[in-house]
Amino acid sequence: MQLTGTPFFVCTVVLVPISIAVAMWAWARVKGPKPVRVLSRLAMIVLCQATAVVMVFVMVNNANLIYGNWDDLLGTGKHVRAVPVVPPADPATGAGQAGQGASPAPGAAPAGDAAHPPANKVQQAFRGVDDPKVPNDVQKTDLKGQLSGVDGEVLVWLPPQYNDPAYKDKKFPVVELIPGFPGSSSTWYGTLKVSEQLKPLMQQGKVAPFILVSPRTLLLGNRTDAGCTDVPGKVNADTWLTRDVPQMVLDNFRADPSGDRWAIAGYSAGAHCATKLSLAHPNRYRAGVSLSGYNDPAKEPDSLVGKDAKLRDANNPVTIVKAAPQPPKVSLYISGNKGDGYEDGQAVAGAAKAPTTVQVVETTGPHTSDVWKDMVPGVFEWLTGIIPAAH
Repeated sequence: MQLTGTPFFVCTVVLVPISIAVAMWAWARVKGPKPVRVLSRLAMIVLCQATAVVMVFVMVNNANLIYGNWDDLLGTGKHVRAVPVVPPADPATGAGQAGQGASPAPGAAPAGDAAHPPANKVQQAFRGVDDPKVPNDVQKTDLKGQLSGVDGEVLVWLPPQYNDPAYKDKKFPVVELIPGFPGSSSTWYGTLKVSEQLKPLMQQGKVAPFILVSPRTLLLGNRTDAGCTDVPGKVNADTWLTRDVPQMVLDNFRADPSGDRWAIAGYSAGAHCATKLSLAHPNRYRAGVSLSGYNDPAKEPDSLVGKDAKLRDANNPVTIVKAAPQPPKVSLYISGNKGDGYEDGQAVAGAAKAPTTVQVVETTGPHTSDVWKDMVPGVFEWLTGIIPAAH
């Protein structure tokens, strides 16, 4: 039975009164010595509490899509097929990335990836998302990362203009959407309602018609955060997000191949990824959006990167900005409450030099999806000012 489906939720709701009714019926009927009666009644109480806790957990999980399936919840999913050494996108330069060597060189667009040229297009099969909270116009595909060795689902939403005959020869800008940790590829659509909020704004011309792409980021078992980083011998999470997923989009949709037409956005741990990846790969992303993120990977206790001193420092956005051979041409929108991302944004802004721009926005409210959901329209209006419409 699906974790986020209505049938399982209904089962958990029904089990609560049943467990209470069973306890009330059996309470006085338990026979035997006093210790047996006490233990039996204690077990009944625990059972009633357990069913109530499970119901609340499922209710919260369904509302926020924290875990998309049983494997994610139990930490048993296997999404790392192999951990190959990743070839540089431009072998002539071999520029390094945050975390290890081989990475794209500044100035190379996703379609110019020498390790995966446009001629090698791989057509994907797409289907609907089997989740009642996700809109029907969101598509899903299972992608085998050719460079990263990562396998996982990727969700794609096309703007209303995409199938308009007037746009049949247009290529569209793209925004990658990164969830927090733990988080599902469905969260942006099912909880933050990104496509539902943006569709009317795109139709009104207030927001550019972006293709929205949300890839899986829970890649490691045992509920470990890969930190959107290539970790030798463990996972190529950076390559999965910045090379395999973009190439799939370019292979299957009328997406603009220029890095100036791509952005990446995230909340919480995904916000850290958005800031870090946009700064580390200015050839691939023109803008990054961070909602309540952080700079130090160790802020996430389950981060694989945060447990390694060298990787921890290399993947701090402040370090990336300071170590860049030349300031990256990236525009950042970093928001957060005091003590929850605001100071981190100020630190990045303090280290940045033109043409890097950083807009730091102080927010109020808790570290929850309700805050980020309300920010979606404004964030995408800001992005529209950085990345123009389809052309």
